[in-house]
Amino acid sequence: MIHSTAIIGSNARLGTGVTVGPYAIIENDTVIGDNCQIAAHAVIKQGTQLRDNVSVDHHAVIGGLPQDTSFDPAIRSGVVVGRGTKIRESVTIHRSTKEGKNTVIGEECFLMALAHIAHDCVLGNGIILANTATLAGHIYVEDKAFISGGVVVHQFVRIGENAMVSGNARIGMDVPPYSIALERNHIAGLNLVGLRRRGFSRSVIYELKNCYRAVYQDGKMNLQNNAAEAIAQGVATTTEGKKFLEFFTQTDASKRHQFVRPRTSVDQDD
Repeated sequence: MIHSTAIIGSNARLGTGVTVGPYAIIENDTVIGDNCQIAAHAVIKQGTQLRDNVSVDHHAVIGGLPQDTSFDPAIRSGVVVGRGTKIRESVTIHRSTKEGKNTVIGEECFLMALAHIAHDCVLGNGIILANTATLAGHIYVEDKAFISGGVVVHQFVRIGENAMVSGNARIGMDVPPYSIALERNHIAGLNLVGLRRRGFSRSVIYELKNCYRAVYQDGKMNLQNNAAEAIAQGVATTTEGKKFLEFFTQTDASKRHQFVRPRTSVDQDD
């Protein structure tokens, strides 16, 4: 059902079972999958693709211009939102700054009210952003990460699988998989409650604890070297343990990559 006051671009492609609420706008060159729900006053801008069963709530804007002073609006780029993702009130997602590229949101994500995802971010599947969480540009978030309310994440940061970032944290360094980050670039250990709730076995959790200790050794804070030594020593045998250690060693040398640290090893400037 499409409300009579909605504005739909002449070449927008809408699947079957799509509902569009009052005063919603769907611009040209958009693709809306089957059974999507677009609420009143939502705006789906040019270059956006919504896969099946995506819901976009009131006043959300998907595919807006990047907040980059050097961006040329003539660049053709977009946003892709995966199947089953829920986008709540007033969420904003900006399109890529690169010709032919997309900001990408995975499947079954839940983006709560007023969350913001900037240009060129890539989010995996099953990710939750709580109210007012803010991601700057070029951030990569792995599957099932949980980013709490009020969190601010600096550009080019990576947040690992099943990691949790606590409320109002300010994150400018990479957050390893399965861990908890908080405050200003601090790590509080593994996300043990989350791991147990998601059915990780005791043996996997035990190995992750060993991997964590191997990387975050007292007095040896070159974390990349620590992780490389742990890999060489065969500390990890499970997929999860290897993923944790490799997160520290598989970095792009052209980008700034530092890692959240225990509170005792970070300047006390909060």
